[in-house]
Amino acid sequence: MTNLLPEMAEIWQQTLNWQPTVQQQAQFQRLYELILEGNRQLNLTRITDPQEFWEKHLWDSLRGIVPLLSANFSSASPAIIDIGTGAGFPGVPVAITVPNCTITLLDSTRKKITFLDNILSELALTNAKTLVGRAEEIGQHPQHRQAYDIALIRAVGAASVCAEYTLPLLKQRGLAIIYRGNWTEDETTALQNAVNQLGGVIESIEKFTTPLSHSIRHCLYLRKVANTPDNFPRAVGIATQKSL
Repeated sequence: MTNLLPEMAEIWQQTLNWQPTVQQQAQFQRLYELILEGNRQLNLTRITDPQEFWEKHLWDSLRGIVPLLSANFSSASPAIIDIGTGAGFPGVPVAITVPNCTITLLDSTRKKITFLDNILSELALTNAKTLVGRAEEIGQHPQHRQAYDIALIRAVGAASVCAEYTLPLLKQRGLAIIYRGNWTEDETTALQNAVNQLGGVIESIEKFTTPLSHSIRHCLYLRKVANTPDNFPRAVGIATQKSL
């Protein structure tokens, strides 16, 4: 018996002013099945119930980025990087939804990247590729530094650490999107200080509620307005030990 993902066309439309095509829905379904299979070996996610998977992995992944892109879905073809992609969130749903983007899925765990390579070929996602590495090293690599329009980061460390991982990778005017659960004013103040040092500004902080479980979520949008100093990102592990 295959677990079927809910379609939720109305909720997609109401919340994101978008809904998946028949093909995209089929890709979401296949993604779900592949993750359930991969979970047996790899411990990819605790979220396996179809409704919960839809909300916490698909809807949540897209809520942070689709409203931004829907205005120029057809014209722009942004270069996106998903840092610490893990089981492929938010990057794989974004690749399915925004076929004209190119997205790099970065993770330091080779097993996860091998798993994602399989997913990309199963779903025929030619606009996505994988990269094994640490954000601190990739951010200093000439091929990747200042190479992306959008950097996504979900469920990775403190916000100041996320800023240090994302901003060096962005082109001027590029946008970092940090996915969070709860968020406080104090955290905004601390983040402001880090972002200033990295050549960015906090453009907006959006609070929203998930459509099924009514959980509070936040997305932080950081805009790159100046070059990030060469010493950022710092060597592996330093950002987490001594956050900005």
